Formats: sequence, C-alpha cells, structure tokens
Amino acid sequence: MSQRLVLAGAGHAHMMVLQNLAEFVEQGAEVTVIGPGPRHYYSGMGPGMLGGTYEPQDISFPVQAMVERAGGTFLLDKMTGLDPEARQVHTQDHGPVPYDLLSCNTGSAIPDQTVENQARIYRVKPIENLLEARQRIAEMAATRRMEIGVVGGGPAALEVAGNAWALARMHNGQGATVRVYAGSRFLKRAPSGVAGRARKVFARRGIEVIEGTYAAKVDSGRVELEDGRAFSHDLVFLVTGVKPRPLFGPSGLPAGPDGGLMVNQYLQCNQYPDIFGGGDCIFFEPEPLDKVGVYAVRQNPVLLHNLRARLSGGELQAFDPGGAYLLIYNLGGGVGILHKWGLITEGKLAFKIKDYIDRKFMTNFKPEWDE
Repeated sequence: MSQRLVLAGAGHAHMMVLQNLAEFVEQGAEVTVIGPGPRHYYSGMGPGMLGGTYEPQDISFPVQAMVERAGGTFLLDKMTGLDPEARQVHTQDHGPVPYDLLSCNTGSAIPDQTVENQARIYRVKPIENLLEARQRIAEMAATRRMEIGVVGGGPAALEVAGNAWALARMHNGQGATVRVYAGSRFLKRAPSGVAGRARKVFARRGIEVIEGTYAAKVDSGRVELEDGRAFSHDLVFLVTGVKPRPLFGPSGLPAGPDGGLMVNQYLQCNQYPDIFGGGDCIFFEPEPLDKVGVYAVRQNPVLLHNLRARLSGGELQAFDPGGAYLLIYNLGGGVGILHKWGLITEGKLAFKIKDYIDRKFMTNFKPEWDE
C-alpha cells in the first residue's frame, strides 16, 4: 500500500517540497495538497503589491498547477482541524482527508475582536485582500483626497501605511490622509533607530501616528479609541498582529501559548511523530520564534529532508533558526529602512536591496512556465 502524504497549506515553508513533489510521486506516495487558493502569495512582497510596485503575478506561485503537474492532487479548501488518532485532516468542503504523513503550513490570521462591521475593512491576511484594497484606493483617489486608517503599530502596519499613502498619490491621484492607530507605542519592538527613521519618513509625508491608546471598536470605516476619540475613514486596514489559526489545541495536539502546533527541533510533533509543520502555524519548542517569513524560508530544506526521511526510514535533520536576520521594511514610493547588526539605513538603496532579495526568492521557487 502506498504512503499518503498530505500537505495542509501551500505556503512559504512548503515551497521546496512543492518543487520536489514529483520525486515523492515517483517513489509511490499519494500526495494531496490542501490550499485556500490556486496561487500562494508571498507576504514579504504584499505591501509592495498594495503600493503598486508589483502585480499579483509577480508575487505569487501557481501552487495548484505545480501540484497537478507533479502528479499530486490539489484540494481547493481549508483545513478546519484534524483527528491525529484516525490520521485524518478535516476540511471545510471535502470532508476528512486521510494521511500517513502530514505537514502543516497553514499560516496565521488577524484577530478581529474589535470589529463589529466588516464593510470597508481590509485585513492584511490573506494577502489577496491587499489587491482588493489597492483597486479601491486607486479608484477613489482618482477623484478626491481619501481618509485611510491603519489599526496596528508593528512592522506590517508601517509597510501598509507607507504603501497606501504612496498608492493614493500615483497616476495623478489626489492623495490620502493616513492615520496609524499604533496602540501603546509605534514599533515598540523595533530598535529605536529604526522607529526614529520611520517616524521621520511618516512626518515628511504627513502620516499621523496615534499612540498611548488602543482601538476599542472598528465599525465599518470608523475607528473608536479607548480614550474616547473617534475617526472616520474611507477604508481601514486591520494590522494588529497575527496568530496561528485555532486548529491544533482543539484537535487534541500539543500547542504553544499562541495556539500554534508545538514542534521539536525536527519540526515534528513529539506526541504524533508523523505530523510536521513550519511557518507561522507552529510553536518551535526549543526556541520561540518571531512570526517572520525568514524562518519559514529557512525551514524549507529541513521539512523537505525530514518528510523524505520519514517516508524512507532515514535520520531526521534538526532545524537551526540561525542568527540575526536582515530586516528591510518597504515604506512605499521606492523607499525602505534596512537593519542588521546595528546597521540602520533608510532610503532608495534599502528598498533596492529588498527588491533584489524578494525577486531572487521568487525566481528560486517560481516555475519558469508561470508567465
């Protein structure tokens, strides 16, 4: 009987497995990939798509076509839970999907406890939401000056606010008044030099940052703050930080404090050794990791090796998160902020470096036939 390999999610951490899927099929595995869309969008370039630097095709992988060309089965669906004893993945539309070996890369989502009316609100995940927001901003800014709100105070809020501002000025647009509702402090986890440069860029652009209070309610385009102030907008971005979708603890698997699948140094669930995971949906037990794409990218070769090894009986490889990683924020308009090892620089060169790295990532994993 052939082994049933299931990939729940076709995200960043699964890209090398997807590239080598034909190998698993040729060795007799029945491969099923579950994904919410026919294409997977690279989140690192999402703000750039919002700002008009990239087109959707530039920042996405044709995951459904990649799976089907390799001889696997692609289910356009979402994982809703799993039964580790019965070895079944529960899906929204296709019912239970049996597996012998499972790897989870189901990503993360934006909590929405403060949202009462979804109209005119755009979450930054899934990334496709940014394309819809881009179309709306382009249409509205062509006729009048806009009001845009960004709820969140971290790096994603920085990039979304900067790119929304830049987009509203493109193609003879009338521009936008942008307000960032940053909570207690804007970029509070970033080095002070990075936060300082971001503030200067925003000040030059007239982007207002409101700190010292949180959003109590977001109702359509209206943001009400805990201090009693309220502001109305044409649209609001919700960028309040991401958490793993609540899939694992409710399914009886060990989960971390954020709800992510708890995995060991091999990216493997200790209690159920035929379950692996990577990216935002896991909690790496040896060393809690930030929710940044660099770790998902670094997990690629380890997941590929360990899925091969689990099917063949080989030895597993440990994941090393590595040292300090390069951070470059895209502020829109061809401007970036770069930080690593205490070095901080801001301007067009920083963005060009980010653009080069991101395009190289896409070239490494995107098939040549996807034009």
